[in-house]
Amino acid sequence: MANSPSGDSAIDRFVRILETFTPTRTAQSTADIGRRAGLPRSSAHRIVNELVDAGLLERDDERRIRIGLRLWELSTRSSHALRLRQAALPFMERVQQRVREHTQLAILEQDEALFLERLSAPDSGANVTRVAGRLPVHASSSGLVLLAFAPHDLRERVLAQPLVPVTPETIVDPTALRRELAEIRALGRAVAPGYVDAVSTGVAVPLRDETGTVIAALSVVLPRDAETQFALVELHRAARDTERALGYRR
Repeated sequence: MANSPSGDSAIDRFVRILETFTPTRTAQSTADIGRRAGLPRSSAHRIVNELVDAGLLERDDERRIRIGLRLWELSTRSSHALRLRQAALPFMERVQQRVREHTQLAILEQDEALFLERLSAPDSGANVTRVAGRLPVHASSSGLVLLAFAPHDLRERVLAQPLVPVTPETIVDPTALRRELAEIRALGRAVAPGYVDAVSTGVAVPLRDETGTVIAALSVVLPRDAETQFALVELHRAARDTERALGYRR
């Protein structure tokens, strides 16, 4: 790929443009895309037009730019994340029906918890998570499970970085977080009261692939003072059923 005068490759610029879209920012003007991607106006217009022509982006009736259907189509072909979501979804639906609170599936991606699915009832409590949204691994119950079972070098890299508090309850001391992660590995679950939202408690369990490697976390977001044991029982049951669907035998 040819480089720009600044030394950025075409791939770098394409990725920066795509990364300007978020779960809450789904439509933008080309000028806003260029500004957020740090690109000159002329470069932004040219690259956006190329991506629109390829079907990776599209223009709506107001001339705003959105993610194109072709990008979604390509991203879901032979996707490991899609296979995981399809295996987990029936059992997540059972959890959500029984617990009646937000039920979520997350994987570790670039040192963050990336949420592949979220099921909610109309009367579910507060929750900041969105599908395709991210949370810090040290703050969310799903992230803590993923971090606890991650390779040692990844864990140490996260612990060596500044741990930014999301709420006053978020654990940001590396020594305390190491103890928390060791307990999660020992007990096979994470309980995070108020770590992301002061009024909520996240509970999460690990989910393994056919090799026994933890590849995801199943979680439920409960009201802050709610009893957690029933939700954990349902999550463990759903994790075991999903693991069997993926080919893992304990």
